[in-house]
Amino acid sequence: MRYFVWFAYDGTDYHGWQIQPHENSVQAELQRALSILLREPVAVVGAGRTDTGVHARSMAAHFDIGKTVDCQQLAYKLNRLLPKDIAVYKVEQVDGDMHARFSAKSRTYHYYVHTRKNPFLRNYSCQLHYNLDFELMNKAAELLLRYDDFGAFCKSHTDVKTTLCNVTEARWIEIQDKEAHTDGADSYDTASQWYFRITANRFLRNMVRAVVGTLIEVGRGRMTLEEFQKVIEGKSRSEAGESMPGHALFLEKVVY
Repeated sequence: MRYFVWFAYDGTDYHGWQIQPHENSVQAELQRALSILLREPVAVVGAGRTDTGVHARSMAAHFDIGKTVDCQQLAYKLNRLLPKDIAVYKVEQVDGDMHARFSAKSRTYHYYVHTRKNPFLRNYSCQLHYNLDFELMNKAAELLLRYDDFGAFCKSHTDVKTTLCNVTEARWIEIQDKEAHTDGADSYDTASQWYFRITANRFLRNMVRAVVGTLIEVGRGRMTLEEFQKVIEGKSRSEAGESMPGHALFLEKVVY
């Protein structure tokens, strides 16, 4: 029988989702907990592979086992056993042909940036020390929807068989929850927070962070829309912008 686990994690202390020798990973923690609770070795397959430091608000993984599982009780026990930076939302039985990775129709990522120093954002958003033209960056982001080959944003020397992706959404969104807190001369607000939302059927290794880094080049005035378009068409990673830090990236949603 096949079961899906829906969960979230803070990736700060992990070397990504996938099991790696001599490094801690989210997959290793989940497999360890399931194996202990189900009293037999359990292998889990995730919806995707997040990199070192990357977070997930909603991630899915599946496992197979030859016995009936009390899903509600298993979710409760997992949350008791797993580290505090991994939280299970639910466990559910699914059809045997459902696959956490290959059955997913789309995945959505958010990348967070802020342009004013804020100690409460430092672990989950990337502080930028320059002004950005978000309107121009959104015009560049719209160009992504015209293409299906994103080799320009794929990490070099990976073993991917294809660099084709169907991107259905790509835009910068300002965080609207603006509050001013004033105490004498001291004040702060959240007006300088934005996130990049991108949805596709699949993503290449390092793709989102490379796309964000290249869009920021546009926002800084260091790359024109025409040059951005040529980067996409050229399919060369060396022509695109730098890969942004992982701590500001969240896997936001997986749709089946």
